[in-house]
Amino acid sequence: MTETTASTFLRLLREQVGHEFDAHQQYIAIAVWFDSHDLPQLARHYYRQAVEERNHAMMLVQYMLDRNLQVQIPAGSAVRNDFTDVTDPLRLALAQEQQVTAQIEAIFRAAREEDDALGEQFMLWFLKEQVEEVASATTLLTVAERAGDNLFDLENYVAREQIGDGGLSDGAPPAAGGAL
Repeated sequence: MTETTASTFLRLLREQVGHEFDAHQQYIAIAVWFDSHDLPQLARHYYRQAVEERNHAMMLVQYMLDRNLQVQIPAGSAVRNDFTDVTDPLRLALAQEQQVTAQIEAIFRAAREEDDALGEQFMLWFLKEQVEEVASATTLLTVAERAGDNLFDLENYVAREQIGDGGLSDGAPPAAGGAL
């Protein structure tokens, strides 16, 4: 691919590396909050989610490396650490996944508009992944709202059920340095 400064696809792809690392950091903050509130199953889930987001960033990096495109790792954004109750971080996680979905859709559209078949094909996996991410976050929030103050039931649900794919989906692109 010939790199041009006018490529919306490349600009958005580079920005997405930062968005994925921001999601990684936010999920760590959510996990730590759950850990500090003696909710180990929710904490475990979000520690795994953090690793998954890190891996997504590194998949984008590997793609750019493979296509001989310039890669820069951006500084991170602010992270929210304080939450009012158990559903508060779950709502934030869902909103974050919905935002990432919109970002991924924009990158895909830009690749299509720029007639970048390789870029478009690469983004297909991420589109599929976001369907799973939003569905999982929605389900977890719904279960938490139904559980109300019964956090024991919520923890049992998280321990018992497979929430999401744990980052192990078929056809995942390779991550720079290897997936964790």
